[in-house]
Amino acid sequence: MLRYLNIIAVLALLSSAVYAYSIKYETILTSEQIVKTKHAIDREKHAIVTLRSEWAHQTRPERIQALADKHIDMKQMALTQIVKVGDLPDKAERVDTIGRKLELLGLSEPTATPRDEKSAVKAGSTPSSTPR
Repeated sequence: MLRYLNIIAVLALLSSAVYAYSIKYETILTSEQIVKTKHAIDREKHAIVTLRSEWAHQTRPERIQALADKHIDMKQMALTQIVKVGDLPDKAERVDTIGRKLELLGLSEPTATPRDEKSAVKAGSTPSSTPR
């Protein structure tokens, strides 16, 4: 009986050692992944800083002005082009061009529906006398 207890104790000791080592290696693996992720984040932050500095360099006003002068044929603004708000013309009225075309075609009047024709027949009038 004592021998079985010794064997069980040795197996329990071995299994706890295996469990402890597995936890240790999982922890090491996880910490390595965290370090790799931190390095990747640092690389991305550096890339963002680099891109922002390049953007600031590309959007300098003097650079854009030189490119506009070179590629766009624009004239300098004259003082006569500046007007007061009161000198601007009033906003044009909104015109319903489709509605006007429908009125000209005579399509703006109500049309007879099958229900209207049935009620006209019941009232004693002919369906052709209803407006179309």
